[in-house]
Amino acid sequence: MKATAEKLENNTVVLDVEVDAEQLARALDQAYRKLVKDVHVPGFRKGKTPRVVFENYVGKAALYNEAVEYVIPDAYMQAVNETGVEPVAQPQLEVEQVEEGKTVKFKATVRVKPEVTLGQYSSLEVTKPEVEVTEQDVDKEIVKLQERHAQLINLEEGAVAGGDIALIDFVGRRDGVEFEGGQGTDYSLEIGSGTFVPGFEDQLIGVAVGETRDITVTFPEDYPNEDLKGQEAVFTVTIKGIKRKEVAALDDEFAKDVSEFDTLEELRADLLNKLKEAAENKARQQIKGDAVQKAVENAAVDIPEEMVDTRVDEMVVNMERRLMSQGLTMENYLKYTDSTVDDMKKSFRDDAKRGVKTTLVLDAISKQEAIEIGEEDLEKEIATMAENYQQDPKVLRKILEGQNQIDFIRDGLQQQKAIDFIAEQAVLVEDTNPPAEE
Repeated sequence: MKATAEKLENNTVVLDVEVDAEQLARALDQAYRKLVKDVHVPGFRKGKTPRVVFENYVGKAALYNEAVEYVIPDAYMQAVNETGVEPVAQPQLEVEQVEEGKTVKFKATVRVKPEVTLGQYSSLEVTKPEVEVTEQDVDKEIVKLQERHAQLINLEEGAVAGGDIALIDFVGRRDGVEFEGGQGTDYSLEIGSGTFVPGFEDQLIGVAVGETRDITVTFPEDYPNEDLKGQEAVFTVTIKGIKRKEVAALDDEFAKDVSEFDTLEELRADLLNKLKEAAENKARQQIKGDAVQKAVENAAVDIPEEMVDTRVDEMVVNMERRLMSQGLTMENYLKYTDSTVDDMKKSFRDDAKRGVKTTLVLDAISKQEAIEIGEEDLEKEIATMAENYQQDPKVLRKILEGQNQIDFIRDGLQQQKAIDFIAEQAVLVEDTNPPAEE
């Protein structure tokens, strides 16, 4: 087989491919063996018709059309490998010659991965993030621990207060008429959670157990239900019960109950260290993000629309998976948001384009700096994945190989190394415009 590549404008390449006549002959035999099983020729059983008779009956064109389906895909992939082009879309094929005893000739016009013109990507000036953890931050974590380990006490009497969990029955009416979805029985509502329409929970504060009250709310203009957007409604609400959080006192016993420490002082010290570690990690991630963003902005690349389309489709699939994990279907989500898949794709497009450019720039930097992922890097990553999945690394690797995921993992590791390289080369500068103190 012979193949040549000619570069055109707009990241387009034309492959001229010529396939040996012997390969066509083998493909014709394969086509005959396939077609003869499905075609009944008078006087012969299916699958037993001699080739000469079969060709005269169905015509040689049918055989050649089927043979081309065997020849061209394999020849195209071989041509891609030989010429080193990197397609980003399906090719447009043009068959130029398919004749008995002659070579098969065809052209494949395809959009390819664009070349990146790198700008400055090392010694980039990046603002040094402020890393500060105070005792007040520790106090907030302590309060969270208190809330997390609080006990719920049933109140036999009393009125609803902020933070309580109220057991309620409710009926909603618009213009005196009940509307769909506006009813509930034995519903547990945490006051202040923002679960219901704005204003609903606040108006329950002060309502006693056993009391019924009418409250008036206005649905937001961006409310998912088209019929209720911006509309006023009255809810009749009965408080059937109240549960109030009872938090433990802050002392050494509390520290023993919620942690492995014996004293509150030790618990606070541990929280302080963890907060500092989290803040430092967040700062490192910010430095990486800012440095990569500058490197991407400094680069120039003409991105094929096909690459953006592919990234958008991936984002839609990921969105559908996230919705499923939350118990929602794409169909219901689109209904609630009064949108379409096309609307979603349009909203994703700018982010998709930025994502594609970032990937291309990181790949170009990896090539420029000879950043490679060795077998040791790959094994370490798979071992980490295996630990997370509670799987044997060797078993997981076989699974990943069977799913053709190894190259995907390798590419991700290479991009991460490129990100680390850019961040390590960055020059940190103090923020000349720090936020004003409150």
